Amino acid sequence: MKETGGTAGRVTFSRGYEVCIMAIDGTWRRNCVLNAISENDAALNVEGSIQGLNLKEFFLLLSSTGLAYRRCELVRVNGTEMDIQFIRGKPVKRRVAAAEGTENWKTSA
Repeated sequence: MKETGGTAGRVTFSRGYEVCIMAIDGTWRRNCVLNAISENDAALNVEGSIQGLNLKEFFLLLSSTGLAYRRCELVRVNGTEMDIQFIRGKPVKRRVAAAEGTENWKTSA
């Protein structure tokens, strides 16, 4: 595996890495080869047809047991090649009241 110079933080696999994509509800699953990955996106080659599959949101399964996965959405398809991007969850908001209470305590002492 090597890091390409064009995209910062993107790792390209010379032989690929076997992964799967799976529907959010588990109704379909396809074997794929992971060609490149970064923090935000990845490039795959899909084995089998993806025609008729809902690729708006799906999982990229990085382990055979399904314990390592990322939520994804489709960016581009060209034959069997797919570019996907990872969907991030909503950021966790810190409690404002607790932070304000701490600041008041520091200023009053």
